[in-house]
Amino acid sequence: MRSVSDQNIAEQVTDELRAAIHSGELAPGERLVERRLAAQLGVSHIPVREALTRLSEERLVVREPRRGARVAELTARDLEEISSLRIVLEQFMATRVQERWNAESAARLGAVVDAMSRAEPGDIAEVLRQDQLFHATLAELADHRFLDEVSAQLRGRIAGFLHAANAALDPAEQQQHVHSHQQILDAIASGDPDRARDVIAAHVTAAFARIRLAETADAEG
Repeated sequence: MRSVSDQNIAEQVTDELRAAIHSGELAPGERLVERRLAAQLGVSHIPVREALTRLSEERLVVREPRRGARVAELTARDLEEISSLRIVLEQFMATRVQERWNAESAARLGAVVDAMSRAEPGDIAEVLRQDQLFHATLAELADHRFLDEVSAQLRGRIAGFLHAANAALDPAEQQQHVHSHQQILDAIASGDPDRARDVIAAHVTAAFARIRLAETADAEG
């Protein structure tokens, strides 16, 4: 995380901490000590406290009386509810993109999949960057502001967990993950809404299966 010194400090601190949680730099369950974070970011503890309040409203941070704040973790119920909701939202998103499909849409999504496929084996950071861009592009192409807002919030809730789960992908699994995005692209381009919905459901289900597997491995370790 970089030093913060400009105006709107609390907002900037919020953005920095959110990004650190999404990237996994701040891990699920990690304690968030206000004065330590303030020193790291080069600010007073006041904007850090405000940032933690904002992030608790986003459910990225949990604040407990006399125990301070920590990065939120996901329960089995959280995973099931977020997974089922993401399937519904992204199926809706995919069919909206399908209704608006044109050469520009195909080119934009195709470029992201191509960039993802060119990532070196083991370069999970690049794969994840392109993965996030792919879903952000889908949301933009769907042209639905509130859908974009809600789906982005859900993606943010699991970003750190996906980062940790995908970091363990071997080269064959990495290639399959890339291929799953090509399948989404092909399904949307087909014009068949049932095919698009089926592929989206399989993609989201696979992502959450990786998170569950990673969480189980961490618990056993």
